[in-house]
Amino acid sequence: MNEIQPLRQWAIGVALCLTLTHSPLGISQAYADSVPLQQALSQQLSKVDAHRLPIAEFYQLRDGQPAWQSVSAVESLVAALNSLETDGLTPDDYHADTLLDEFQRSQAGSEATQATFDIKATRSLLLALDHLERGKVNPREIEPQWDTPRPERGYSLLRVVHAVDDRVIESAIALARPSSPEYQQLRDALKQHYQLVNLGSVPYLAARDESLRPGDEDDDVSVLRQRLALWGEADLQVADSRAYPMIGVQAAPNRRTYDAPLEAAVRRFQRRHLLQEDGVVGEQTRLALNTSVASRIDQLRVNLERARWISPMQSAEPRVWVDIAGYRMHYVRPNGQHWDARVVVGTPRRETPIIHSTISHLTINPSWTIPPTIMREDVLPQVRADIDYLARKNIQVISPMGEPLVADEVDWQHPGGVMLRQVAGTGNPLGRVVVRFPNDDMIYLHDTPARGLFQRDQRALSSGCIRVEGVAELAQMLLQDTGSHYQMSSLLNGGSDRNVNLTQRIPIALHYLTAWPNAEGEVEFRPDIYRRDATLLAALRRPV
Repeated sequence: MNEIQPLRQWAIGVALCLTLTHSPLGISQAYADSVPLQQALSQQLSKVDAHRLPIAEFYQLRDGQPAWQSVSAVESLVAALNSLETDGLTPDDYHADTLLDEFQRSQAGSEATQATFDIKATRSLLLALDHLERGKVNPREIEPQWDTPRPERGYSLLRVVHAVDDRVIESAIALARPSSPEYQQLRDALKQHYQLVNLGSVPYLAARDESLRPGDEDDDVSVLRQRLALWGEADLQVADSRAYPMIGVQAAPNRRTYDAPLEAAVRRFQRRHLLQEDGVVGEQTRLALNTSVASRIDQLRVNLERARWISPMQSAEPRVWVDIAGYRMHYVRPNGQHWDARVVVGTPRRETPIIHSTISHLTINPSWTIPPTIMREDVLPQVRADIDYLARKNIQVISPMGEPLVADEVDWQHPGGVMLRQVAGTGNPLGRVVVRFPNDDMIYLHDTPARGLFQRDQRALSSGCIRVEGVAELAQMLLQDTGSHYQMSSLLNGGSDRNVNLTQRIPIALHYLTAWPNAEGEVEFRPDIYRRDATLLAALRRPV
C-alpha cells in the first residue's frame, strides 16, 4: 500500500497539470494565482447588497471566477457601455469614462483591490442592463398617476455570462434592449440627430409680420430651404427634372422662390410635427423649424425612456392604447388587425392621466353625471347667472342618493351635496356610447356630438376624458372580439343608460409620448402639451 501511494499522487499531479494547462486560464500558474483573487472576491460578494442587481448570481454562474481582469475584457465592456448613448442613456452613469484607468490602477494593487474593481465593473454592466430593459427612472417618481409596477427582469443572466466570456458585451446589451420596432425607430432617429450636431450651424428663420406662402419671393425662402434640409428633407436646392421638360435635366430653382417642391416639403414637415398641414410658414411652423438639434435630442432621449417603460405592456394582444400627445387611439385586434382613430384629450388645465387598466363594459345612450370639477368651474357660474340654463341643457338636479330636487329651492351659491345629471340625448357631451375601464380618475372613452373637433390638428380640448372618433365602431369590434352576441345597431335603438359587460376584458393603456413613430415609421415630434418632458429629462440627467 505504501509503495502504491507515491505513484498515485504522481498520477493525480500529472492529470491536474494537464487539466490546468488546457483550462480557460491557459496555464496552471494562472489558476494558482487566481485563488487569492477568488477568495477576495468571495469575501466582498458576501457584503454586496443583492436587493436590486443579481451581482452574486453573476459570479455563481462563473463558479466564483473574476470577469474583468484583462484589458480586452474591460475595453469590450467600455465600448458596449458607450453604445448606450444611442439609447438616450448616459455612459458615464456606468463609469464608461473611468473603468479603464481604474482597471490599470487595480492591477498594481492587492487582490482585494482587484476584486473591488471586478465587482464594480460587473455592477456597471448589470445596472446598464437594468436601465435599458426597465428604464433608468422609476415612472412612479415622475408620473403621479402611474399605477403599474415595473416589470421583472426578463433577460437571461446565463447568456450575459457567456457574452462576457466571449468578449462580446454588446450582445449582452442587446439582450436587454427593447425589441419593439418603435423603440428601434426612435433609436435610429437619435443616432441621426447626433450626426446633425457635427454639420455646423444653420441660420434660423427670423420672426416676421407675415407668413411665408407658396409663390412668395423672399430672402427668407433660402433660409427655409436650409432649415428643412437640416430636418431631413430631400435636397431642396435642385428641382425635379419633370418641372423643366424643355431641357430634360435637373435645374436649380430660384432659392428665393417658394415653389411647389418646397411647399410639399413644408407640408411633410408640418405633418410630422402635428401642425396644420397648409404649406404656410406661420408662427408655429417657424418655431418648430427653429428648434435646436440639442432640444430634439433631449426630446428623443425622454421618449426612449418612456418607450422602455411601456415596451413590456405593448407585447400583450389584443390591446387598446391611447397616445395622448399624438391625439390617436390604437386598437390591436385578436386577429392582428390594427384600428386607429383620432381622439380629443384633456386640456393642460385638466390633463388626461396615464392609466393602465382593462375595458370592462360599455354604456349605451348614457346620461352624464357632471364631475365635481366641471360642475364647480364650468356649470355653476352658468346656473348662477341664469337658472334656466339647466332646462335648456336637459340637466336634472339630484341628491347624492339620486333623488330629484327642485332647482329653484337650491342655494346655488352654496349647493352643498347637490349633483347634476344631464339626460341622454343629442346634446349630451358623452354622445351615445361610453367605453369604461376601472380607474381612480373617472376617465373613459366616449362619443361626442362635437364631431368637428376631430378635424383640428391640436386636440387637447376635453376635461380629461377621451373623445374617440368612430367610437361606436370601436364598441362593435370590442363586442365581436370578446364573443358577445350583441350588435351595436340594436343597442343604440334600445333604452338609455344601458350597461353591456364584455365577456372578456381588453387591456387598455393611456400613455404620454412627445416623440413617436407614425404608421410610416417616421418619428413625429409633438408639442409637450402637459409640460412633462423637462421633469423627466432632469431625472435622466441625474447621476446614478
